[in-house]
Amino acid sequence: MSCRLDKFIWCVRLAKTRSKATEAVSKGKVRLNELQAKPAKEVKLGDEIQIIRHTAVFSYRVIQLLNNRVGAKLVADYIIDVTPESEIEKYKLHQLSQSAYRTHGTGKPSKKDRRDLDDFMENWE
Repeated sequence: MSCRLDKFIWCVRLAKTRSKATEAVSKGKVRLNELQAKPAKEVKLGDEIQIIRHTAVFSYRVIQLLNNRVGAKLVADYIIDVTPESEIEKYKLHQLSQSAYRTHGTGKPSKKDRRDLDDFMENWE
C-alpha cells in the first residue's frame, strides 16, 4: 500500500486542505527524504517528510500508511515528529518576533500613526 505525498500530508493533518497540501508541495515547501518531490510522489514506510514553515524545517517519519484523513488523536499512529529542538526554537522565535512587531488584530497603521511616524523620522536627524 502506498499514498500520494499531498494526500498523506492532508490525511495526517499537516495541512488544512488537500489543495493547500498540493500547493505546499508544488512550491517546494515540502520535501521527501530531503529531496524536492512532486505532489503525486508515493510515500513509503520509513520515509521522512520535511515541511518548511517560515524559517524552520519540521521533520516527520512515516510509521504507517493510510488512505483517509484521521482524527487529531490518531495522528501519532502514523507519523513521528523527529524535528530537532533547534528548529522548534527557530519557529517560536519567528512567532514571537511577529507578535511583537504589531499586536494581533490591530491591522495596518492609521493615518495618524503614519503622520506620527513621519514626524518622528523628520525629527530624527
